[in-house]
Amino acid sequence: MAPRASKGSHARRRNAAIFASIVAAWLLADQATKAFCESFGVGTVIAGPFFGVFDLVLVHNTGAAWGMFGDMTLVLAVLSLVVCAAAVLYLFLFVPDSSALCAVGLSLVVAGGLGNAMDRFVNMYVIDFIRPVFVDFPVFNIADIGVTCGCVLFVAALFIDWRRNGEAD
Repeated sequence: MAPRASKGSHARRRNAAIFASIVAAWLLADQATKAFCESFGVGTVIAGPFFGVFDLVLVHNTGAAWGMFGDMTLVLAVLSLVVCAAAVLYLFLFVPDSSALCAVGLSLVVAGGLGNAMDRFVNMYVIDFIRPVFVDFPVFNIADIGVTCGCVLFVAALFIDWRRNGEAD
């Protein structure tokens, strides 16, 4: 009779599958949408507005949100890679039996971080194109959505695990 896999072993395999799938799909979506939008001129309204919420307009961003750290493209690219490495280490080395929600959150953070880092290293700017029209907010992209949503899901996973572990004690 073959030995049964431990619960931790199952979680690690599950998290690896979640991670690989989400990173690949999100990164592909990010890079494909950026390539499409890059075929238009900077400042060109590509489409929209959609439902009075957002339109698509090409922007080249050398800094971070709201123009912070303008022209610090390479520093931001390296910082993105450091954050991605920390997320991978957390998920697979420090807490390898973490929840699926944690894996989803960190996968989105890594995919978004890699997408924007690739832009910074290759183009020396990030390709942004989603512009909210109902509020003064920075133009963003699919990678930014991944980082933001991933951070929220990661914090939610930590909170849920903290509550669950507190109830178990």
